[in-house]
Amino acid sequence: MLYHLLYPLASDVRFLNVFKYLTFRTIYSMITALIVCFLVGPWIIRKLEGLQARQVIRTDGPESHLKKAGTPTMGGVMILAAIIIPTLLWADLTNRFVWLTLVIIAGYGAIGFVDDYKKVVEKNPKGLSPRQKMFWQTFLALGVATYLFFTPGFSTELYFPFFKRLHPELWIFFIPFAALVIVGASNAVNLTDGLDGLAIGPVAINAGTFILFTYIAGNAKYSSYLQIPYVPGSGELAIVCGAMVGAGLGFLWYNSYPAEVFMGDVGSLSLGGALGILSVITKQEFLLVIVGGVFVIEALSVIFQVGSYKYRGKRIFRMAPIHHHFELKGVAEPKIIVRFWIITIILALVAISTLKMR
Repeated sequence: MLYHLLYPLASDVRFLNVFKYLTFRTIYSMITALIVCFLVGPWIIRKLEGLQARQVIRTDGPESHLKKAGTPTMGGVMILAAIIIPTLLWADLTNRFVWLTLVIIAGYGAIGFVDDYKKVVEKNPKGLSPRQKMFWQTFLALGVATYLFFTPGFSTELYFPFFKRLHPELWIFFIPFAALVIVGASNAVNLTDGLDGLAIGPVAINAGTFILFTYIAGNAKYSSYLQIPYVPGSGELAIVCGAMVGAGLGFLWYNSYPAEVFMGDVGSLSLGGALGILSVITKQEFLLVIVGGVFVIEALSVIFQVGSYKYRGKRIFRMAPIHHHFELKGVAEPKIIVRFWIITIILALVAISTLKMR
């Protein structure tokens, strides 16, 4: 909105020429997201307390979690506001990729909101059934993937980090593949959201990494030099990524240990979906596996645990997702959280290194 209002005036007011630059708008998108969190955060927490939207703690989980009972949840609405408002203010709203990303963020946020509301406000422990959630997640992801497939000039080739000449054509199979990436990322972040700040820290690091990759993918000169796919218009997604970083840091202000508020499914599903669609648009789906390695490990720990118990009658971990395994082994919650952040930073550096290793 600000871009469309102020940049056309640059010929008369020279200073306004800064709105042309993605770097400027990305930085201020991040700052705006932080300001939104600081302004609306306390108000949202009070409203959630008034709605009695309090976290329900599993009795079969670590005993240390029982003291978290009563903490407000559904704080993800703060994250949604802190991503959507800055994006609308600073992005070029004629860019189709920006709108597709916002559709996933808002749509997945709505799915999570309905599930959370049923559970914590209406006191319906079932909420949305897993089948219902998966249906709507898949429906939205397939819709966005189909739109991308029919977008003129959008490549449906598959690219791999470290291999500059390996990019097979997926053709129509791009649609289910892209949907799988979006849905998988969404649920992986959702599974990781089990400790104070555990999910939001890596999400912010992932989003910060994608600022770089979206910027390069949208620049013909840089993408050619670094031999990554050129996706015209994808650079504008750096503003969305900046908003995600700012929203993540702003939410962490309230969600750091001991948490004043939890994000709930409204936050985790939307953030994971956002990372998924960003990777699909920039053709960096396998890069997301690297930088989002913590989310991948959390999801695999659940899959292996369930599979092992079903077919062998034995558990691999004391409890899944894997962060609960470490808790039950006696590792302090803050130590688990910070170590997972450190691992994510290392993985982000590895992901960035792939720019020169092709």
